[in-house]
Amino acid sequence: MPTLSRPIRAITPVLLSAVVLTACTNADTGTDTDTGATESSAASPASSSTHDHGDDHDHGAGEQAQLTEVASIVPRVVLAHDGGITVIDSETGETVSETDLDGFLRLNNSGDGRHVMVTAGDRFLAFDAAVQSRAHGDHAHNYAGDPSLTDIAYDEPEAGHVVVNEGLTALFSDGDGTARIVPTDQVAAGYRPAEGVVVDSGAPHHGVAVPFADGSVLITVGDEDNRQRIEYRDAEGKVQAHTDDCPGIHGEAMAAEGAVVFGCQNGPVVFDGTDFRKVDPGTEYQRFGNLAGHADSPIILGDHKVDEDAELERPTEIALIDTRNATMRTVDLGSSYWFRSLGRGPAGEAVVLTYDGHLKVIDPESGEIIRAIPAIAAWEEKDEWQEPGPVLRVVGDHAYVTDAENNELVVVDLTSGEEAARHELPVTPVEMAVADGKPAAH
Repeated sequence: MPTLSRPIRAITPVLLSAVVLTACTNADTGTDTDTGATESSAASPASSSTHDHGDDHDHGAGEQAQLTEVASIVPRVVLAHDGGITVIDSETGETVSETDLDGFLRLNNSGDGRHVMVTAGDRFLAFDAAVQSRAHGDHAHNYAGDPSLTDIAYDEPEAGHVVVNEGLTALFSDGDGTARIVPTDQVAAGYRPAEGVVVDSGAPHHGVAVPFADGSVLITVGDEDNRQRIEYRDAEGKVQAHTDDCPGIHGEAMAAEGAVVFGCQNGPVVFDGTDFRKVDPGTEYQRFGNLAGHADSPIILGDHKVDEDAELERPTEIALIDTRNATMRTVDLGSSYWFRSLGRGPAGEAVVLTYDGHLKVIDPESGEIIRAIPAIAAWEEKDEWQEPGPVLRVVGDHAYVTDAENNELVVVDLTSGEEAARHELPVTPVEMAVADGKPAAH
């Protein structure tokens, strides 16, 4: 029977309160203690070999880079590639650090603006991009240091999705069917996982969980052969609402006012904060696998696939799901895209990188394509998703785009529609995350 291993309400607020108090205490000191980390006595090396993370995940404080106050933060682009992780200065294009690490590596922002969670087989590893912005009244203090792979590791069989919401980060284990929920500002900074909250879905499956600050959680329920149920559980683990109308669940995104959308193979499902509503896609088969939300927008951007028999469908239409009334519209972009093509602009604009190498910027309310910005050379999705291909990430006012065929990084100012920078890369990127030092908006 699905269980909650420890009441989340009894733990999370206490931890969050302690972190807030620590942050206030050290705001003027310039020391890097507001994340709860214990710093090493010297800066971590900029380039390092593969780290030994030990045999269990119950670590104490992780090794953190020594940070120095700087005038401003230049976002750092963290690239996963064959053989390791490389960090690039987004303004100059210079290599900031190189870390050797074997295996196929996936990257997700941890949500604190500083760390990147590296999914490597049966582990979530915490990579420190070593940039941090700390609010202080009407201004902020900025810090930077040498990036490094920390010794914080979460051993989770078949490590999968990472979801950040309302100051919490959920790490889903496909091999256990469990989600480990940790305060975002502690997930990569010395938090002890054994003291956290583990939500058990009941059986291993490729799933996901969305945590809320009040201790409640959305979690998928299924097994290795079938997944179509989503449950909303309160802080005590009791199911308050559920839906069984989401076959092949994959992809989730948060919208304004606490709404959440899940991708299914028969049209998406909207959770409105208390209950689930099904969206009619207008076709019997309609698969969402990838979704992108924005904290200030009630509309979710999603891919739109309708060919059930296709081995590799190359759609040209995207979907815009309105969480206010559980409806959707489609927009034809005139060119295809893939799962690493979706993003949201600073004002909630839908942004899609298409095969023609352009960034299509779409008004989510009207569905109008308001801008097509040339970014990289024309490209096409390869047969295997693990092979290098272009990646789009949007942080602040800028879109960051990798061109794997030409080993380039392009930075586009979405406000002006102009190219801000173009850099030659020393590696062929497979995945990308961008750290700007600012915690995720809730």
